[in-house]
Amino acid sequence: MMKNENDQVTPIWEADILGDGFTQTVIDLGNDPDDETDIAVTVVKFSPSPLTSSDTPEPEYASRPAVVWVHGMSDYFFQDHVARRFHDKGYAFYAVDLRKCGRSLRPGQRAHHITNLELYDVDMNAAIDVIREAGHPSVTPLGHSTGGLIVALWLHRLRSADPDRFGFINVAVLNSPWLGLQFKNPVGIAVKALTRLMAVIRPDQLTPDKGMSGYGQSISASHHGDWVFDAVLKPVEGHVKTWSWFQAILAAQAIVAKGIEMGVPTLVLHSDASILGKPYSPALDTVDAILDAEQIASKTRCLGKGATNFEIPGARHDVFLSREHAREQAFAVTFDFLESHLTTASSS
Repeated sequence: MMKNENDQVTPIWEADILGDGFTQTVIDLGNDPDDETDIAVTVVKFSPSPLTSSDTPEPEYASRPAVVWVHGMSDYFFQDHVARRFHDKGYAFYAVDLRKCGRSLRPGQRAHHITNLELYDVDMNAAIDVIREAGHPSVTPLGHSTGGLIVALWLHRLRSADPDRFGFINVAVLNSPWLGLQFKNPVGIAVKALTRLMAVIRPDQLTPDKGMSGYGQSISASHHGDWVFDAVLKPVEGHVKTWSWFQAILAAQAIVAKGIEMGVPTLVLHSDASILGKPYSPALDTVDAILDAEQIASKTRCLGKGATNFEIPGARHDVFLSREHAREQAFAVTFDFLESHLTTASSS
């Protein structure tokens, strides 16, 4: 980022790892509250005619409503086919790699490590400001998995804490959000109790999580899937996790469980079935292999009066990485939802 003659911050857009049409800008966020090295958030933009820092935005591009993708745990933005589909439908597409995640990971940092999900509000606000300054009339956050939890709580806080920024957001989409612990009671009760204890006495110790290699192998083109991604930025088995990080997740989920109000119409997409904790088999190609789909559906009611869930038969955890029939339904439902609610918002 750089300042112009009016002392305003101007993003410097540079080539992105996804290639033609994709650019990125890095926003420095300064000292890390979790006492690791200085943090930053990366905003990725898709435009078939990439802009440089010296260009002025194309009027047609600036007039488009924007969508911003927010990734989950052990993830980063690589879903270029999603960007292209949204662009073809008339949206300006952006994505963020949050602090210590993907493009934003720096030496001296643990991947995805954070001890309070509310800290991500800074990342989201910075990304929203870049998008708003580009001239778009609105932005729709699209949060996946842990990103869905982050987006839900960010909007819940933003609506009262920052009405100006909140007014730029008319609708939200959550893609298999991690709204609750996927373990059934009494296992879930035991896991929560153990996490509270370990987060106090051994906060930096790694959890015994066995990872999610079954899901990773189901989507990876290097194994049984169709999608190409950087296995350093997104390990097939997932990144390691500490007890303090896990406690931050549980604390955020506890807030959701009490009921929040996101304040905008919200579409919650999820699979119709789950198979959890299993090694790869073809059965994992058509289910959520990470979270409990029924739980996602039931906890949608905790997100506020404008939230509605939609079940996608045969969808994977990331519904936009599903087999074609489920993926196409996910796109169709999402575009119908956005067209309906963005049109309503613009006419009111």
